[in-house]
Amino acid sequence: MWDIILERGSYWAIIAVMMIGLYIAFSAENLIKRLVGLSLFQTTICLFYVKLANVANATAPVLLAEDMPKDAYRGEGVAELVHVYSNPLPHVLMLTAIVVGVATLSLGLALIVRINESYGTIEADEIYASDVKVQMAEDADAARTSGEVVR
Repeated sequence: MWDIILERGSYWAIIAVMMIGLYIAFSAENLIKRLVGLSLFQTTICLFYVKLANVANATAPVLLAEDMPKDAYRGEGVAELVHVYSNPLPHVLMLTAIVVGVATLSLGLALIVRINESYGTIEADEIYASDVKVQMAEDADAARTSGEVVR
């Protein structure tokens, strides 16, 4: 049992850092800290998929001469592969995920700048309190104009 756990130590480390990022994203009140947590979570997901796609003693997926069929033009003499090839698809998908993650992070930072300009803070609880005050004032004004009793 312990052998299986210790053999996969890199997976456990990735999962631990992933959970730290998730905890930061959910528990932080500062919006920039939340983005850092989400970015950490996204990065560890990429590491996890690249680690899963890692093949020991594999080569790039370029067909080598030893693996070519003997008579390639007629399709005869197809033999088993001599070399082990790595699948490039997970790595390509993670490159795409990195680009999307950077774009999302930059959009999030731009939104935080606009939030800071509007509210004067980037703390989520202060923004929520400000929104509640504004909503209560709007409800009170609406009640006064309609003649309802304000509580």
